[in-house]
Formats: sequence, C-alpha cells, structure tokens
Amino acid sequence: MVLISRRNALRFTYLAVGFAAILVAFELLGLNPVSLVNAALYAMTPLALAAIGEAVNEKAGIVNIGIDGILLLGAAVGVYGAEIGGNGYVGLLVGLALGAAVGFAHGVISMYLRADQVIAGMGVNLFAYGFVPYMLMAVWAFPGIHIPPADVLVPSYVLGGFRFSDITVLAIALGVASHVMLYRTPLGLRIRSAGEAPEALDVAGIRVDVVRIAMSTFGGALAGLGGAFMSLVWFGGVVKEISAGRGFIALACVVASGLEPLLALGFAFLFGFTEGLAYTIAITPGVKEAVPYHLVLMIPYIVTLVVVTIFIGKRRFPRAVGRPYIKE
Repeated sequence: MVLISRRNALRFTYLAVGFAAILVAFELLGLNPVSLVNAALYAMTPLALAAIGEAVNEKAGIVNIGIDGILLLGAAVGVYGAEIGGNGYVGLLVGLALGAAVGFAHGVISMYLRADQVIAGMGVNLFAYGFVPYMLMAVWAFPGIHIPPADVLVPSYVLGGFRFSDITVLAIALGVASHVMLYRTPLGLRIRSAGEAPEALDVAGIRVDVVRIAMSTFGGALAGLGGAFMSLVWFGGVVKEISAGRGFIALACVVASGLEPLLALGFAFLFGFTEGLAYTIAITPGVKEAVPYHLVLMIPYIVTLVVVTIFIGKRRFPRAVGRPYIKE
C-alpha cells in the first residue's frame, strides 16, 4: 500500500503550486514572503494538531465538536502550568494533559452514558467560554487578558530567515505518523473498524469502548497542546477569546479531508496560510489604509466556508461515526 494516493498527491501538488504563486506575487509586489510563511506556520500549528487528533478520533467513531473549547482551556491552563513549573514546556505538557482529560471524559460520556456527542461537545465549548474569563480574574485578578513572564514562554528558532517552533515540526510529523498508523499498522485497522464496523471488531475480541475512548483522549490531548502552543509560543499570552473559532476551522479541516490526517494537515496549512496572508496584508503600508482591517481578517473564515462547501459533498465518513456502540 502506498503512503499517499495519486489523487491526494495531485491535490498536494496543486496546493504547493498555488502557495508558490502567492509567494512570487508577494516578492514582485515588494512585500516580504518570508514573514508570510512565518505567520502561516504559526497559524497552522494549532489547527493541524487539533485537526489531526480529531480526524483519528472520528475514524474511531466519536465526534468531538468541543475542540474550540479545548483549545481555549489548553491556552489558559498551559500558561498557569508554565508559571507554576517555571518552564514553558511544562505549560505545554499541562495543556496536553488537560486536553487529554477532557477528551477522555467526552469519550466516557459518549460510550457509557450514550450522550448525544454533538451536544456533549457544545457543552465543552460553553464551559470553556465561561471558565476561562473566570480563571483570568480568579488566578491573575485581571479581566480578559494575562501576559506571562517572558522567561516561561517557549522559544522559537530561526533557520535561513524563517522562524519556526519545534511544536510545528511535531505537528507535521504527527500528520505523517497518524496516516501511516491508520493504514499500515494493526492498530490503525482496529481504529478504522471501530468507526466503520464496530460489531466486527467486537466479534474479533477487541473492546470497541477502549479503542474509542483511547482515540478520544488522543484527539483531546492534541487539541490541548494546540491551545497551549497559542498562548506560550505564538501569542505570548492568553486572552479570553484566544481560540477565536479556530476549533471550528480545525473541524472544517477534518470534514474537508474526509478524516484523513495527512490531508487534514494540508488543509490546516491552507487555512493557516490564509490567516497569515490576512495579517500580512493588514499590516502592510499602503494596503492597510486602502482595505478595512476587519474585512481583511475575515479572509480565513471566508476561505473556510468556501472549502467546506466544495468538499463536504464528496467525502465518505465511517458508517458508525457519532453513534454509541451497543453490544448485542
């Protein structure tokens, strides 16, 4: 079995050519394409982490639309963990652990309590939207925003003029590794069976609930890491609306990719690229005066709607996704 199909390879080629054309256009216009790529890589990372985790999660049959809330919780709790531990990487691990806990709870509720998974996910979002503003006041006594000391932030690296984070490299590696795991390993077969034919997996003597809860925990962990990345690497602080709907953009990556982690990674870069493009245009002299700032910042969300509209009708999803498995 090949690592990636010819059709998907062609899609990646088209995306790469399109990105290259935009970079050339930036160069011809006298703008800085390096800053655009830097912004795109940072914007891509939390989307990629959340989308890859959710793609694997949904392959196993559980839907978690609470990604936006997990990103928000991971961002706030990650900063708190970094300050307590005195190290940004401790904060990243705390964000990851928090996301894993939420994902585990969502899996348990979905499997054993047979809750509606969409409603349970919305509950996660609503909880996060209320809890984070409360936490900002209760812990740091300042409404809406907290900037941690610079020495607890996670450093970035510069190579050839490009700024990047090791978490970005990890996100790309996870996209490739998840694809290989799903289609080249016995574990991947079990995960896909849990979403497509859970009764067959059960007959084979493998517990469907264990597989699904484990993948829900995995998806939540990556989303929590993505949230901590935003506050400790990208923005250098936390605000009460730091997720800004990025969890739903990550879900758009999942839907557009048809639950394929490698394609989800590609779509995450597409949306990250458009966000980086929006910010680059918004701060470019001569452009920012001509185009309203908030109109430019709508670009990633407009692209999200267009991409989902184009791809959602062409994707096939696992037969049992979103449905609790009831053993006969």
